[in-house]
Amino acid sequence: MAEDVTLHSRVLMHYSIALTDGTMIESSFDDEPVEIQMGQEELPEGMQLAIYGLKVGDTQTLTLTPEQCYGEREADNTHHIPLEDFPDNLPPEVGLTYAFGTEDGGDVIGTIRSIEDGMVEVDFNHPLAGQSLIFTVEILDIDNTHENEPFDD
Repeated sequence: MAEDVTLHSRVLMHYSIALTDGTMIESSFDDEPVEIQMGQEELPEGMQLAIYGLKVGDTQTLTLTPEQCYGEREADNTHHIPLEDFPDNLPPEVGLTYAFGTEDGGDVIGTIRSIEDGMVEVDFNHPLAGQSLIFTVEILDIDNTHENEPFDD
């Protein structure tokens, strides 16, 4: 009996993510396949649900809503940062994405939207927030041998 992708499977797959206008965001189809652990945050929940129950050899293409992927854009997730807070060796440029350090030592990604009057507008929404996406997947292998083991944190 063929194994299905479960909530705890390790899945080897090819996938692509495209905008609804056909613009390709990323794809593994012309490269090495990727392995994900279901139940982790390696893929948004909606993409994980899209492969749940598939078997080796299955392919699927779905259009997912923003809520199923990276969420809606949040206006309060855009902030203005003084230009002088940016290092001289890394000046902000509109359209570029930067990693900003957080107080707890982590990083958060922000995209520069504008630079005006000594202030830099930084959008901390995920770059694909607010977008419906076309998700295509081909299942290459499924490992359910760790079905009853807890996740490593």
